[in-house]
Amino acid sequence: MSLPVEPQGLSDLPALRRAFREGKAERIERFMRARPTATTAHLLLTQLARHVDATLKRLWRLWRLSGMPRGAALVAVGGYGRGELFPASDVDVLVLLPEGLSSDEPGIQASLSQFVTACWDVGLEIGQSVRSVEECVAEALADVTVQTALLEARFLFGARKLFERFVQAQREVMDPAAFLRAKTLEMRQRHQKYEDTPYALEPNCKESPGGLRDLQVVIWVARAAGLGRTWRELAAHGLVTPFEARQLQRNEAQLKLIRARLHSVAGRREDRLVFDLQTAVAESFGDRSTPGQRASELLMRRYYWAAKAVTQLNQVLMLNIEERIAGLAEGPMRPVGDKFFDRGGLLEVAHDDLYQRDRHAILETFLVYQSNVGIKGLSARTLRALYNARGQMDAAFRRDPVNRALFRQILTAPGGQTHAFRLMNQTSVLGRYLWVFRRIVGQMQHDLFHVYTVDQHILMVLRNVRRFFVPEHAHEYPFCTQIAANFERPWVLYVAALFHDVAKGRGGDHSELGGHEVRRFCREHDIGPEDARLIEFLVREHLTMSRVAQKEDLSDPDTLQAFARRVGDTRTLAALYLLTVADIRGTSPKVWNAWKGKLLEDLYRATLRALGGAQPNAAAEIDARKQEARQILALHSQLPGSEEAVWKTLEISYFARHDAADLAWHARCLSRRLDSEQPVVSARPSSVGEGLQVLVYARDRQDLFARICGYFDHAGFNILDAKVHTTRHGYALDTFEVTSPQVLAPMHGEAELQHRDLIALVENQLAAALVSGAPLPEPSRGRQSRRVKHFPVTPRISLKPDERGQRWLLTVSASDRSGLLYAIARVLAQHGINLQLAKVSTLGERVEDTFLIDGNSLQRNREQIEFETQLLDAIA
Repeated sequence: MSLPVEPQGLSDLPALRRAFREGKAERIERFMRARPTATTAHLLLTQLARHVDATLKRLWRLWRLSGMPRGAALVAVGGYGRGELFPASDVDVLVLLPEGLSSDEPGIQASLSQFVTACWDVGLEIGQSVRSVEECVAEALADVTVQTALLEARFLFGARKLFERFVQAQREVMDPAAFLRAKTLEMRQRHQKYEDTPYALEPNCKESPGGLRDLQVVIWVARAAGLGRTWRELAAHGLVTPFEARQLQRNEAQLKLIRARLHSVAGRREDRLVFDLQTAVAESFGDRSTPGQRASELLMRRYYWAAKAVTQLNQVLMLNIEERIAGLAEGPMRPVGDKFFDRGGLLEVAHDDLYQRDRHAILETFLVYQSNVGIKGLSARTLRALYNARGQMDAAFRRDPVNRALFRQILTAPGGQTHAFRLMNQTSVLGRYLWVFRRIVGQMQHDLFHVYTVDQHILMVLRNVRRFFVPEHAHEYPFCTQIAANFERPWVLYVAALFHDVAKGRGGDHSELGGHEVRRFCREHDIGPEDARLIEFLVREHLTMSRVAQKEDLSDPDTLQAFARRVGDTRTLAALYLLTVADIRGTSPKVWNAWKGKLLEDLYRATLRALGGAQPNAAAEIDARKQEARQILALHSQLPGSEEAVWKTLEISYFARHDAADLAWHARCLSRRLDSEQPVVSARPSSVGEGLQVLVYARDRQDLFARICGYFDHAGFNILDAKVHTTRHGYALDTFEVTSPQVLAPMHGEAELQHRDLIALVENQLAAALVSGAPLPEPSRGRQSRRVKHFPVTPRISLKPDERGQRWLLTVSASDRSGLLYAIARVLAQHGINLQLAKVSTLGERVEDTFLIDGNSLQRNREQIEFETQLLDAIA
């Protein structure tokens, strides 16, 4: 092919540039002068796209006559492919080459380079790719991001038949189930990046949870599955009701309007509603500040309510689409009481009008969800029923004694408060039951500390308090975990957390006003006078300990005595300390630091001495376990004090998860082999009367857990429980409960001798497997029980970073089968992921496993999605 010549219309570029820029500026100016409505936003976005279409068409004609390949097509992709353009959005195009041509050919390269340069000269911020149909298909199969962009392809100019062949080829290689899974993982990862909340004080109106991207994901997966391209088409396919379709259109229009005005005010590509622009954007809506409320607060409240509705409807739609694609809509269900079903781990209402018939069932939903470990969320049908039952939650609903009793049950349950209250807030139930809470939904906090709205901060504090009582999180707050171990009735702290900031934004002292609110709540919910007094004290004084620790002289005896008198007793001190730490850590990931932690801990210890209490680092329960373990060791003629060397290497989470018999057994096995270069393996009959208990102690490495699980898998053992710990000097100390057909119960006589032989065999073979350098074998595919086949559990994983972003909490839910844990461990090892802690639980036919992990691959988005995809394949 000959090299291109200069286009004859090159001299027209200045005029074209002027026409494009003036036309764009005129449209934006007209939009900003107009009354801010959904109609004006839609008009601007479509007009800008058409304006770009016309400009590109002129440029394409110029270059097509001077060396651009004949038979090519120009295609709009990405957001531009939707026929909408925001004022500062990129213009993404694809140059589709006919068969037999390559973008590597010098002539084509030169022409395309000149074309792109001209686009930029004119003012089009263009992003381009050049591919043949076959290359597009290959790229789409390799990268879901490319596949998504091409999914929205729109023909602009050139060879239409080539474009039609491209569309057909894309349709033929589309796998709706794989695409749905990839987009779901991608969406989950994106949500984590934005703290899993639509209520950040500077949200990204495109990418944050509840933003425009969540709506686009729904349309993408629906289009991939052939279920529609618009909300009306989705309604026609039964994925949403006509009412929900209108809600989607209304809230999408609101978000588009905000984003369009944000771009226009900023004069650049800016999708974050940053503090610097919030007031200007608000004023462009006609909002004005008053003595009681800033204009920016009016704007953000408008945004948050739209984002909340999008979050709710996104959940409904994604679940509905998943059911359609996976064929789960008519899947088996297990009754949960007489009002609900468990459908693959999701709670489903027995009837669509359940909440109209029985308003008590609204709160019962969350009590059932909280009380059933295997239930991981609400089904689309339940979410839809709750969305449509908002009108049922009126003043009479809030005064109903049955509902008050149900709400108290949710608070006082043994666990699950974090998930229950978050879900209640997401579904608008919490604010409609606690009307005082509704007032702070989407309420901004204008200070240097908080990065969440008031309601999200409150739920974050509730989560932090709850974690103090969960051993799996002991590594995050070791000192708090020690204190919490002896704190009776933790729900007292949960109530205080819910109300500590509930009166913000009213003017006046929110602590004092919150005290009045929580006193009324305690009276209405029959909370005893002692607990009610403590809760009210905590709400009124929740800022006191932080202020004293950071601003007063702790070396002054009068300061300490005054604080001790104010607190009064050790239980109140413990409660105030726990709430203070949870509150500070719930403001922002950047606010908490070791120095603040030390100041608070020093104040706690000094006040405890002033009150005459015991030191918290000698927590009664753990101390009692250690003392009992020492007595057991003495019975085995162990030298006194020899256990200390072992215990000094272990964190508090170890002692919280093992009983005294385990402590003694581990100390006896390891006291002389703490620095052993060879793995230490010891087995004994299980203390629960079935199977074996196996201890493994070895230098930690990435594939250690996988090799242990691989041995048990191939030796025919089923792992019932695993407790994994890493010592302070880099050794893994893991304990497993295992069974096999040979070890089903305690044995006696000759059978007991065989039992001992089996123990010796396990100890020798497992130790040899751990020093082997052979590749990890393929996991066996264990047979599923008949029950699992008829009542399958939808495999689900959740991967979330801890507060420091260094370690991740992985939870896995799946149907139980032999070899499952090894399949999980093998994926961890293949991705170089280190295991810090594991909790393995088998609930009948369902497995609920939790792993604390870290690894470099988790810090890279693409590798993280690849890891999650492989893990889902492994547990399926």
